[in-house]
Amino acid sequence: AGRSLTGNKKKDPDMPAESQKKSPQKFDRRGLLAGSAGAAGLLLLGAWGSAEGEPHLVRPPGSVSPEGFLARCLRCDRCRSVCHTNVIGAGKLSDGILALRTPVMDFRLGFCDFCEKCAEVCPTGAIAAFDPETAKIGLAEVTDSCMALRTGACTKCHEACPYEAIDLDPRNRPIVNAEKCNGCGKCELICPSHVYQSWRGEAERGIVVRPLSAASSNEE
Repeated sequence: AGRSLTGNKKKDPDMPAESQKKSPQKFDRRGLLAGSAGAAGLLLLGAWGSAEGEPHLVRPPGSVSPEGFLARCLRCDRCRSVCHTNVIGAGKLSDGILALRTPVMDFRLGFCDFCEKCAEVCPTGAIAAFDPETAKIGLAEVTDSCMALRTGACTKCHEACPYEAIDLDPRNRPIVNAEKCNGCGKCELICPSHVYQSWRGEAERGIVVRPLSAASSNEE
């Protein structure tokens, strides 16, 4: 009458002995510490990537300082959805964890005509009102991938620039006029160097827009 149900439990002859003797896994403190250290390392790596990557990101016109921008931006995608030229993209993990999904100008997809719509829909002021006539978001820079530097045969960026900010030297090589350039990205969008030189593995276009902070440091 006083028999224990657990003590008289019969073994299942069809179940392997190892499975019948298996006890619940014990709490692995060493594994937990290792996992926590790994997670902390990823967070530090992401923070480092953000600190390093932020100066290399071109933001929409009217964007406040990098610190203020990251503090205000909600990643709501309103600016991206209203952009009719499709130039506003989303930050990637390689740009840093804090910059992930924040608006970043992608001149491989479009160019900026400073229509002000992104500032109008921003609910937090991360993108503030700006003067389209004087706003600058970056500065175009000719890279080593430019075909005209070697052949003088391409003048696409010079022809396409809506602000006449790209001149040609006597050998037909492009020269960016920093006073006129506002970083609209039309030159980078239409640059064909990566297509014509795909056999060389060229990824960067012959002219790209750098953020103003990066352009200033290069001049120094």
